[in-house]
Amino acid sequence: MKLSFTKMQGAGNDFVVLDGVRRALALAPDQYRALADRHFGVGCDQILLVEPATRPDTDFRYRIFNADGGEVQQCGNGARCFVRFVHEQGLTPKREIRVETAAGLIVPRLEDDGRVTVDMGPPRFAPADIPFAAPARQTTYELDVAGRVLEISALSMGNPHAVWLVDDVDGAPVAELGPRIEHHPRFPERVNVGFLQVLRRDEVRLRVFERGSGETLACGTGACAAAVAGMNRGLLDADVLVHARGGDLTIRWAGEGHSVFLTGPAVTVFQGEIEI
Repeated sequence: MKLSFTKMQGAGNDFVVLDGVRRALALAPDQYRALADRHFGVGCDQILLVEPATRPDTDFRYRIFNADGGEVQQCGNGARCFVRFVHEQGLTPKREIRVETAAGLIVPRLEDDGRVTVDMGPPRFAPADIPFAAPARQTTYELDVAGRVLEISALSMGNPHAVWLVDDVDGAPVAELGPRIEHHPRFPERVNVGFLQVLRRDEVRLRVFERGSGETLACGTGACAAAVAGMNRGLLDADVLVHARGGDLTIRWAGEGHSVFLTGPAVTVFQGEIEI
């Protein structure tokens, strides 16, 4: 089967975007893995599938598949690329769209400066909503990782996140502890792992080990989760600049019960066709 695709990136987090509006698509996990393969396929962190809306109050449906072929609930950087894709492809003239995801409704908007802002919805902290095995909600939790006890924050941004505060992200043991935390038995659906360094009350550095993809150059929901975790611990203000390895993201959160707003770049890299 010959498949048309668009390669996009948001702060270095890269995607293969597929148009399932003009042509219905139902790929198998091994086909998603083939697309994501950086040696034999197009290469990406995740595949984004644009589909027609199934609800009358939304414009599109948005599905996300990790590099390992598994479907996940949410992706903030992907959401920004999503709205640029449907706009550039002429699928909608709207600069702000309502999109249904497995995690609920999101509202991305094209800004005048070329960046994209996404209303990511409110974070969720109840352990059952993450999901995370804990008797009650806490600001931080102790997590035993291979005999080492880490103090982490745990929350959901439509997908599960663990955030660990470090002194220096450059020296953080991302490759060593990232997969151990991702597959920790207290996270039954696995977890995205953020390594957060606070520079000032309005500025941080971040590395994220994403479940099913490994370390990526940026993670939109990871940036949201890290900023919210820092705010909950009293370390950060309501507006935070997040320096990811692939670029900068801006997070705004007014506090519990409010949505998290994510702003950053969304760029089309190239278009092509592949036999799959």
